[in-house]
Amino acid sequence: MEDTLGLIVSLAAATLRVATPLILAALAGMFSERSGVVDIGLEGKMLAAAFFSASTALVTGSAWLGLCAGVASAVALAMVHGLASITYNGNQMVSGLALNVLVAGLTPLLATVWFQQAGRTPTVPNGARFLPVSLPGAEAFGTVPLLGPLYRSVVSGHNVLVYLAIAAVPLAAWILFRTRFGLRLRAVGENPHALDTAGVNVAWMRYRALAIGGVLCGFAGTYLSIGQGAGFIQDMTAGRGFLALAALIFGKWLPVPTLLACFLFAFTDAVQVRLQGVPLPGIGVIPVQFIQAIPYVLTVLLLAGFVGKAVAPKAIGLPYVKSR
Repeated sequence: MEDTLGLIVSLAAATLRVATPLILAALAGMFSERSGVVDIGLEGKMLAAAFFSASTALVTGSAWLGLCAGVASAVALAMVHGLASITYNGNQMVSGLALNVLVAGLTPLLATVWFQQAGRTPTVPNGARFLPVSLPGAEAFGTVPLLGPLYRSVVSGHNVLVYLAIAAVPLAAWILFRTRFGLRLRAVGENPHALDTAGVNVAWMRYRALAIGGVLCGFAGTYLSIGQGAGFIQDMTAGRGFLALAALIFGKWLPVPTLLACFLFAFTDAVQVRLQGVPLPGIGVIPVQFIQAIPYVLTVLLLAGFVGKAVAPKAIGLPYVKSR
């Protein structure tokens, strides 16, 4: 019984940690795509934020300054994407892909030039990282059967970015469905011509949505390098931006269903880590490459089965040309 409870607690805590960058990136994509702008550049913005946050934290010794640098780099890339796809009506898919390719090559190059570490940064000391925090009563309540370990290891014991990611979900839902800005944001992704007729600047609305997405990607990338990790390594996002987009589509561009999809993908990732090298009855040890592919195979299966049922914003991916 204790072993089973320990496994459940361990998987739940790992799922929450793994889901954090997915949640932040998926919310970033939700704001962008709700405004009508396809954003497959989530991966590149997260990767840039991971590099610049780790580099700044190393130089300054401050995790918060690292976070600011990560957010600034992601927002800057979001504005580049906006310039290409909103101001100049370029192909949004090509622009996002170009950002991904640019950052994937630029970050290890800068790391090599600045730190002479072959595409990575030196290890960030604990004083310049976001470390786990213990919530009030975690140790005292931890001795209570069943609920104690859940509170001590699943609710408590995470860094501040994890809690910010969870808090961002109801905040995003409130902004989208309870504010004038959210109403206009959803309208610009459905019928930008009608919004323009009402006197709302469509381009400005989309730029604001991309800026919010950049901030969220900045938090996600910072979490990877100086929250969950202790430095930047090449391609450390490992496709999380695309997994976040898959979760967004599976969640039908809604905050809570998207959160649940992120938890599902994170749970499979947490499970595959624990299955590596473990012999299964009647099968033996499964090659690690097959185990590592589980989250991505699940993504393909889910999208193949449900993407037809997900209705995207009507104006998504369509450049807006102001009527004369």
